[in-house]
Amino acid sequence: ISRKNEFIHPHRLPEPACWACVAERARQVEQNELLVEAHHEARAAPPRAVEAESIENSTPSPNVEGVDSTATEPELEYVQPKDLQNTLVTNWKLLWALPWRRFASGSVLTIKLSGQIAEIPQGRFSSVVSLPELSLALRKAAVDPRIKGVCVKIDPLSCGWSKLQEIRRHMDHFKASGKYSIAYLERASEKEMYLASAFGEIYAPPSASVSLRGLSVKGTFLRGTLDKIGIEPEVRRIGNYKSAGDQLLREDMSEYQREQLSALLDDIYAEFVEGLAKARGKTCEEVEAIINEGIFDMERLKEVGMVDDLKYNDEVEDLLKERTDGKEDELRFVKYKKYKKVNPTAFGLPGNKGKKTIAIVRTSGAIVGGDGQNNVITADKVIAQLRSLKKNKKIAAVVLRVDSPGGDALASDLMWREIKKLGEEKPVIASMSDVAASGGYYMAMGCNKIVAEALTITGSIGVVTGKFCTADLAKKIGYASETISKGTYAEILNDARPFNTVEAELFDKAALHAYASFRDKAAESRGMSVERMQEVAQGRVWTGKAAAKIGLVDSIGGLSRAIRLAKEAAEISEDDKVAIREVSRSSASPIQLLTGRGATMQALLAMASLTFGGSASQSALSQVAQMVGAEAIGNSMLSVYDSNLVAGLRAGTCMAQLPDFQIVGSVECKEEGKEPSVNGFGAEEESIF
Repeated sequence: ISRKNEFIHPHRLPEPACWACVAERARQVEQNELLVEAHHEARAAPPRAVEAESIENSTPSPNVEGVDSTATEPELEYVQPKDLQNTLVTNWKLLWALPWRRFASGSVLTIKLSGQIAEIPQGRFSSVVSLPELSLALRKAAVDPRIKGVCVKIDPLSCGWSKLQEIRRHMDHFKASGKYSIAYLERASEKEMYLASAFGEIYAPPSASVSLRGLSVKGTFLRGTLDKIGIEPEVRRIGNYKSAGDQLLREDMSEYQREQLSALLDDIYAEFVEGLAKARGKTCEEVEAIINEGIFDMERLKEVGMVDDLKYNDEVEDLLKERTDGKEDELRFVKYKKYKKVNPTAFGLPGNKGKKTIAIVRTSGAIVGGDGQNNVITADKVIAQLRSLKKNKKIAAVVLRVDSPGGDALASDLMWREIKKLGEEKPVIASMSDVAASGGYYMAMGCNKIVAEALTITGSIGVVTGKFCTADLAKKIGYASETISKGTYAEILNDARPFNTVEAELFDKAALHAYASFRDKAAESRGMSVERMQEVAQGRVWTGKAAAKIGLVDSIGGLSRAIRLAKEAAEISEDDKVAIREVSRSSASPIQLLTGRGATMQALLAMASLTFGGSASQSALSQVAQMVGAEAIGNSMLSVYDSNLVAGLRAGTCMAQLPDFQIVGSVECKEEGKEPSVNGFGAEEESIF
């Protein structure tokens, strides 16, 4: 097995460098012959049932490459700039930088992270931090001679665990440069501490609210609410674990949902504890003991080694003054908003120039049919991008970045088809972010290879469809309608009455057909038998780590690993310079720029209009929102994804949709809909906080 986990025949081993290596060569041949035998036995073994408790002991699928490569080969390898000529070139380029992009040498890079972290690069006027821009800024800072260190203020975050893993990976790369890294916390729980632990030093004020009490997962259920207002959900879901419809059909968790959520929680908790232990120089048992102690006193948190010292923000500034090259009592710093505009080519990092180009197509949000807003995925837009890249002869390979819980099954299938066609012309590598489930996985499985983070939420190969019967609600509010139709199934989607026997039978057959199509294409794409795919499908959700063991994912890692696989597939030499081209870019609407909020109200209004289609019904929903709490409905149950699910169900569309659940720490982010500030640490120019 090579360092890249690729299979090597015994007789293709490299020749020994001298006769003293002959004995070692013989040992290698013997070892590889044993691996050959084990490899063929694994391929010949019949498929077996996959149970939750057996995932840890299962072996990777034969088509899985690089599953364990993260343990032996770093994804981002720091290379110290030593070449004098390269140093002179870098200094020359920096000398001619635009005046508004210059800053004093010996500065500290300051960043503030809070709320969401976008998957897609943002527009010029947006204040949202995006993962690609943040990652690139850290890579630039690692080799920028003007940067002495980085200091990040971490406020409550609302992103997923996979994005945190990507940021932690780039922080490890930055620390390898020998520069200092500081995390400052005021309000934090598990996610914030998980990210902060990747820094060399962690500081917090004595009065900080830092809670490490463990993780929890919850599902939300609307059936009781719908019954009270007179709505009957007639939902068909295919797959025992396809619990996307459970929030509408049930008042509690099914055993299947409890099983898969428990498995997800176990994986995420284990990764959290292990990451914290490794970063803070402790054992997993010691970290678990700290969590179970329920520490609330910051002095105690310092005593157990979770923070390095207790300092207010002005004390952290004084600390930074000593580490920068400014005059006495002067703090030299450059803010993230300014620094992200520095051209990476000044440091020899991949930019827009190179012999060949690898394009990155980013898709983020729910998958919807037809046209959509900026925060959703539409087939027309994605297909147009893919076709353009297919025609472009300068593009050697494509990395498809997926961050989606799914949505419209037809739109997912259309994109899958286009991805497969592009893969016949050029290598296409999928890179999964926080979530690539159901329709999101549908897209990824069309790629030549799939890369996922260990905590990516993926799988959910299943469908859900149905409609709402609003007869009781209409009666309560005095709304009446009559329909005249021709054809046996003309009124199958009539929300004024439930399905009759014939309509119910047709709906069941259609749902089964959609599921079989999804499952069979997944089996074909992953090189599995249909029977084997059936064992791991059924709407089951997996972490990326578990998905790699059952063959749904090829490699564990982030975007850099996907780019490396794309280079290899395109037969690009390691020495060749490759241009990285970001195809996707988001643009904030004027309302979002002015307010930065409104997601909760948009979700409520969307649910009202899509479900009931009238102002009177919207008023009825407003009363329901007041009864159970509008904030709770907005944040927990009626997310944008859920609105998409409701819209699809009302239209009778088959949905490849992830179930509604959240895995959170002891303190949830209270500003989920608010765009974070990235202008250093605060609004005032004179202060970094």
